[in-house]
Amino acid sequence: MSTTPPPRPAAGRPVTPPVTPPVMPPVTVLILSGGLDSTVLLYHLRAEGHRVKALSVNYGQRHGKELAYARATCERLGVEHRTADLTGIAGLLGQSALVDPAVAVPHGGYAEANMKATVVPNRNMLMLAAAAAWAIAEKADHVSFAAHHGYHTLYPDCKPEFIAAMTTAILLADWHQVSLVAPFATRTKADIVRRGADLGVPFDQTWSCYEGGELHCGRCGTCLERVEAFRTAGVPDPTAYQAADP
Repeated sequence: MSTTPPPRPAAGRPVTPPVTPPVMPPVTVLILSGGLDSTVLLYHLRAEGHRVKALSVNYGQRHGKELAYARATCERLGVEHRTADLTGIAGLLGQSALVDPAVAVPHGGYAEANMKATVVPNRNMLMLAAAAAWAIAEKADHVSFAAHHGYHTLYPDCKPEFIAAMTTAILLADWHQVSLVAPFATRTKADIVRRGADLGVPFDQTWSCYEGGELHCGRCGTCLERVEAFRTAGVPDPTAYQAADP
């Protein structure tokens, strides 16, 4: 084996260090509804170093208030935002209170009957499919959504088994592999509120209510879950509710 030392640079010439390519932040397409959970997730991903592109989905939902809040959040943060128009499939989604104005929004907590009345069939898979398509086209690294532990894990498309299956499906969907990130899947909504408080999320700039009134109704399942999350987290709730004592 040769023991010849490497050549020395000519006298007076500086040694040029090797160029280290910059580490690029991961690009993540986030499903952003404009609600509390996905808005906190937007702040969380950015704090974790992700470059986020936000996708909202109009599937013919009862009102567009969440979409307006999502758009305003992205404008405030300088985040690229798109809205996918899936309103053409609204007629295929059955008699859900979230898409059919003839079905009254149930009041009360997430009892089984109330929960089923607010199910939009296959909603998360539809939204994840749209997000994955954009992520693949952009050669992004991840897609993400704010499924979390608690009442929402009663919904089939929020369960860990669903998340695992979608992770596999999205990885197999294209030559460019995109992974699914669901960092709140094992956290409760109170945990999400605490995380949002740590990140300085303006909670009053998020919308959760199934109704489309001027204020949160304070009576539907998602309003009551929101109220309970703030109480459990010990974080002041800045939300204005129609109900005097939700």
